[in-house]
Amino acid sequence: MGAAGRRGHPQRAQHRLAADTSIAEWALLDALLPPPACTTAGGGRPEKHPRRDIVDAIRYVVDNGIKWRALPRDYPPWSTVFKWFAKWAKTGVVVMIRD
Repeated sequence: MGAAGRRGHPQRAQHRLAADTSIAEWALLDALLPPPACTTAGGGRPEKHPRRDIVDAIRYVVDNGIKWRALPRDYPPWSTVFKWFAKWAKTGVVVMIRD
């Protein structure tokens, strides 16, 4: 997560929810994710939501066995979270992280 966390709050020192990644977990996971398009030669616009929030939301869905649409509002919109999950699943990132 960048300098600002959810709802504009400074980065959290502690977990807010059980599914949230620890600092150590995030260091490992962040290294496995493809670079943001805005940092590549092809370019792209900056991502609207921090990737750590996206990963935490995916973990929340998996951990609680809920429908995507039931994702709490503390996370980015469910459609955004699902879009990233589908993209990462299609490109093999989810399998790599799982393994």
